[in-house]
Parts: sequence; structure tokens; C-alpha cells
Amino acid sequence: MLIIIHSETNKSNIEQNLGRPEYSYYFVLKEFRPVLERLGQVIEVSNPDELVDRLYFDCQSRGEDCVFLSFSPPHRTPIHYACPTIPVFAWEFSTIPTDTWHGEPRHDWRLVLDKVGAAITHSSFTVTAVRDAMGPDYPISAIPAPVWDRFAGRGRNLGQQPLAEQVRLSLRGLLIDSRNLDLRPYGPAALREGEPVDFDAPVGEHELVLDGVIYTSVFNPYDGRKNWQDMLSAFCTTFRECADATLVLKLTHHDIADALNDMLHHLYKNQDYRCRIVLIHGFLADADYERLVQATSFVVNSSFGEGQCLPLMEFMSCGKPAVAPCNTAMADYIDGQNTFIVDSTDELTAWPHDPRAAYRTLRYVTNWDSLCSAYQASYQVARHDAPRYARMSAHAVSRLQAFCSQAATEQRLQAFLASVIAQAKPA
Repeated sequence: MLIIIHSETNKSNIEQNLGRPEYSYYFVLKEFRPVLERLGQVIEVSNPDELVDRLYFDCQSRGEDCVFLSFSPPHRTPIHYACPTIPVFAWEFSTIPTDTWHGEPRHDWRLVLDKVGAAITHSSFTVTAVRDAMGPDYPISAIPAPVWDRFAGRGRNLGQQPLAEQVRLSLRGLLIDSRNLDLRPYGPAALREGEPVDFDAPVGEHELVLDGVIYTSVFNPYDGRKNWQDMLSAFCTTFRECADATLVLKLTHHDIADALNDMLHHLYKNQDYRCRIVLIHGFLADADYERLVQATSFVVNSSFGEGQCLPLMEFMSCGKPAVAPCNTAMADYIDGQNTFIVDSTDELTAWPHDPRAAYRTLRYVTNWDSLCSAYQASYQVARHDAPRYARMSAHAVSRLQAFCSQAATEQRLQAFLASVIAQAKPA
């Protein structure tokens, strides 16, 4: 079988696309590729209009099965190919788009899903949303990106200690540490004084030393779903008197200045606090990223919803318990045995790419008091209950193995692709 794969973001443009809409599809494609290669020959194409059907007809001429996996949301998935096409997409809202705008009928996902006849997503939550619109028998499978094998191996080598002790990592880029940061330039305009951080300064080399109870989150600060404002303010409030609590925010975007100015303003507003806030924007070599994982006590998520959340899955695969809500895709792998669960409430919102901002769906708002309570409870476990921390760590590893290991993904993919290809063949 020939499996053709495509993502609009690829290795040639990932650097300039980092943080832009749909950029994460490339990382999902990369995680799927080794498993797909066990099932057939894989060809990645950068120009699908030119190559997909040419490759498909070539396969047909020699009786070989062929399928095209488009790692893209349905409204960016081609529907005019002869080759069987399957969109592979993430989604974290309660309904799928069923309206059109800008003269593009594909914005109504029902049209695309009906035309292609099958889809792959990453969570049972999204399967339900699709079948609510397409009918209970629509062929769609929840197959998450298979990150467990790569990260569980790292976790075994790192050990599972709840506290960091002088863990050192090197960074090339921007490092902002609340312990030596002047926040006066980020107050109200009338009160500002001092020199702000120069985001245009030459990229430098930095060493970061982490001690104590470390909370880590990796996200794009321009992604409105991530709700970093609550993550930050709840942390500063909960640990106002705790000098050994640190929140590390690893930020992913190609142009970070506006976001950092906003985040530093929020740090100003949340003063005073003895806890430590570290903002990282830059390159971490694999060894240093592993040291960040090693130092981490808990991985944090306070988002309004997730299509799968690769960083959360990666850290938990390494044995790091979470502070996170149990909704959308996260409900497939989060439970009370591996996570300090943050309560959430649904509220009306718009689909993220709808220019009308029409309320057509739901998102899931974090309960701020519950987030504070989860921070406090997790801190007490890290400090005073090493056996419980060890149990939570082990359960995170085993739960993520069942959810997103390569073996589990291969089994699901093999069965689903076989059914799609069988359906595509003439009777």
C-alpha cells in the first residue's frame, strides 16, 4: 500500500510558520510517519495537486492500494482528487462548523466530510462532535499522535523525583526570570519607569538552574485557547509566599515580542510574590529539553479545550503528573490518578476561524479557584507525599501508553485504513 501524506507546514517552512494556525499539524505528521511506514510505503508531498492523483493512478495500474492523508482541518482539505482522501485533524469545540462564509463552501465541514467519506481525529470528544453532525455511523476514528514511545524512554532515564535539585539547562534565545526582572516598565503608562527588556537584542546563551517544585507549560502565547492569564495569576496568588515554587513557560512562536509585553504586564499586575516565574523563548537542545522535563514536578494546562495537546501528552508519557482540566481531548487520558483535575464550565463561543465571530459552539472555561486548589494540593504532594507522587507518575506513564503508544496507533490505523480502502473499491 502507498500512503501519501501532506501538511501545509513542512520542514522547509516550519521556522517561519511556528505559532501560526495549523502549524502543529506538521508535528502530528512527524509523529504518525514511523507508524505509517510499518503499514506501507510513505511518500510526503509538498504539492498535492500535482502529485496525489498521479501517484494514485500509477498504483491503480499495478493493482496497489493507495490513500492520501491530509494533515489539515476539513476546510483546508482537498476534495477533488480521485485518490481516497482522509483528513487528519484536531478539534476542541462542541460542534463542527456547519455554516459557510467568504464564498468557500468547505467551511461547512459536512460538505467535506461527506465528500471524502471518512476522517481521522485525535479524541473521542471530536468523534462525538462529528457524528452529531454526520450521523452515528460516519466512519471516523480517534487516533492520537503516537508520542508515548519516544518520551517514555526519556522518562525512564530521568527518574521520577518530585523535587528539582540544581538542575541546569542551557538555552540559546531569550530567558526572562522574575528573580532578576525589573517590572516597572510594564505598569500603567503613567507609572512606567526604567528600561524594558530589549527583544531585538542579539540572541544569547543562558544557563537556567531549577530548584524546588517546578510547574511547566509549553504553548503558543497567541493561541487564545491556552488561557495563560489564569495559569499565571492563579500561580502567583497560590504561591505568593512560596519561594521554592517555580512556573516555567516555554513559549512557541516565531515573533514573540507582543506576547511577552502582555505577559510581563500581567506579572506586574500580580505583584508581590515570592514564587518564581521563568519565561523561555528560544532553542533547547534535546539534552536540555530532557533536563527541563527532568526538573518538572507537574505539567500544567489551563486551556479552554484541546484537540489533543502534544506537550501535555509528552510530559505525562515521561511520568510527569498534570494540573489540568478533564474535558475535550484531555478526557481520553486524564483522570484523578494522574492529574490534579481543574474544574471547568462550558460557555458559548465562536469557531476560531469564523470571521463573523458568531456564537455556534461551546468552549470550557477553567474555574480559577479550582486551579488555585489544584496548585496547592499538588505542591503538598510534591513536598510531603513522595509515595503518592510515584503512584501518579507511574499511572501517567501507563495511561498514556494505552492512549498514544505506537503499538496502539498501528493497530487502530491498520484497521481503519483497511476499511476505508475496502469501501473505496468498486463492488
